[in-house]
Amino acid sequence: MSNVLITKEIPSTAKNYLEEKGHKVKIACGFEDNKALLEEAKKVDALITMLSDKIDQDFLSHAKNLKVISNYAVGHNNIDSNFATKLGIAIGNTPDVLTNATAELAMTLLFAVARNAKSAMRNVSEGKWQGWEPMGFHGVELNAKTIGIVGAGRIGQAMAKMCHHGLNMNILYTARSKKTEFEKQTKAQHVDFENLLSQSDIVSVHCPLTEQTELLFNDWAFKKMKKGSIFINTARGEVHDEGALYDALKSAHLFGAGLDVTNPEPMSPNSKLLELDSAIIFPHIGSATVKAREEMALVCAKNVDLGLQNKPLVGDVNNIYS
Repeated sequence: MSNVLITKEIPSTAKNYLEEKGHKVKIACGFEDNKALLEEAKKVDALITMLSDKIDQDFLSHAKNLKVISNYAVGHNNIDSNFATKLGIAIGNTPDVLTNATAELAMTLLFAVARNAKSAMRNVSEGKWQGWEPMGFHGVELNAKTIGIVGAGRIGQAMAKMCHHGLNMNILYTARSKKTEFEKQTKAQHVDFENLLSQSDIVSVHCPLTEQTELLFNDWAFKKMKKGSIFINTARGEVHDEGALYDALKSAHLFGAGLDVTNPEPMSPNSKLLELDSAIIFPHIGSATVKAREEMALVCAKNVDLGLQNKPLVGDVNNIYS
């Protein structure tokens, strides 16, 4: 019997699956800090972790008993995968299962920003709605606009397809390589980053967090974007500089921004972005549908069970057992 620790409560699908496979599962009620998590991690063979768990080199050096770590997310930048590989620890993630949920959330943000949803809803909740206002809450029509997709992976492509087939949008994208089938499906054009910024009415971020993408959207990038354009980020908060984003919104260079991720995360309640009607911010809920979260839990459990058997994982980040 192997011992597995799940660092936060997730759908019971994971616990049930692992127990059926003969593993002993403990679900944490929350840790005061990373040190407390480490003390528990030393007692188990496998972890199911959250993006908020910092599994760095120091952590891994003191938890060499671990055989597999399965992250409850597609991203895994919270884990030092390279060092884990040196230690022979398999790292798993949850690809594919949250693609549609996250793309739909990006669309939700886009619609909400384009139609001034934040200020309109507050107008009602604060009792200021006195009647139909012909000059109030003017937004942006999205039909036939140009959207720039930064990172044309599964989620970026899903977002682009919704925009192209549902709203007749023109698609520009950046990626490390051309996506031939994607281009056929959406008439998308592969362009460099600067051209994407200058030509797009909407820029939607779907890239992973790497050394190259950290603070990719800085003051320079926001100034390169078209005046009156919209910025959407459902990828990682560290990809954008929130001070630069605030300046671009405050000056009205950008029409608005929709964020499901922030920098830092969680966002400070004193963030100046919260003062702006043009900024709509969600608390990292891209995968928060019943279907997606259940499937993520199952993939995490399968990753753990397979890793404990020295078999390739479903979502295999470092291919220890391939």
